[in-house]
Amino acid sequence: MVTPLHIIVIEDHDALRDMTVAALRTHGHQVQGASCAESLVEMAAFSTADLLVLDINLPGEDGLSLASRLRRSHPHLGIILLTGRSSLDQKVQGYDSGADIYLTKPTSMEALRAAIGALSRRLKPLPLQAHWRLDLQQRKLVSDAGAVVLSEPEVKLLYALACAPERKLEHWQLMELLALQDQKNALEAHIARLRKKLMQLGADAGVVKVVRQVGYQLRDPVRVV
Repeated sequence: MVTPLHIIVIEDHDALRDMTVAALRTHGHQVQGASCAESLVEMAAFSTADLLVLDINLPGEDGLSLASRLRRSHPHLGIILLTGRSSLDQKVQGYDSGADIYLTKPTSMEALRAAIGALSRRLKPLPLQAHWRLDLQQRKLVSDAGAVVLSEPEVKLLYALACAPERKLEHWQLMELLALQDQKNALEAHIARLRKKLMQLGADAGVVKVVRQVGYQLRDPVRVV
């Protein structure tokens, strides 16, 4: 099963771009096309994009420069470079520029869809089968595997993450929630204890994941009761 993604295809060859956009739409993705880096900046939809399929030889800013710039400003954006440059040095340069996957033309739609499917598991992982329930009154986290009692800080963290957009909050928001006054180490300790209790009920170590230079994200939905 592939999670539907919001994809932007950046390719200056009109026919190839249109064909790629149409093919990916048939697999349930929301797909838009752009002919150059400059037109990407003007797209309001870019702010919600999950993944870029990016040619290197573009008019204006080239794909390597764009990939490098976006990797710095949007570290969690998926980037697939789809290009005619096939030498080992060029592939290394592509990955060094921030690509998650480097594909050389000509590439079949099946290969591109497989690459997107593999990347989607990182960008939008499917939730675990465990059904999490947070009982606020009893301060318990319950699943089919049992129940654990949470401390007051753990309840606050889990509740806040469960209710946040995309179940993601920044460091300063979580520290403010716990009145930690920029004590990042203390926040990390509370997160570690919460993660350990989730793992006791069958979650894996990535259930509360670090969002680099941002904060934390709760991977799985939690129902509050």
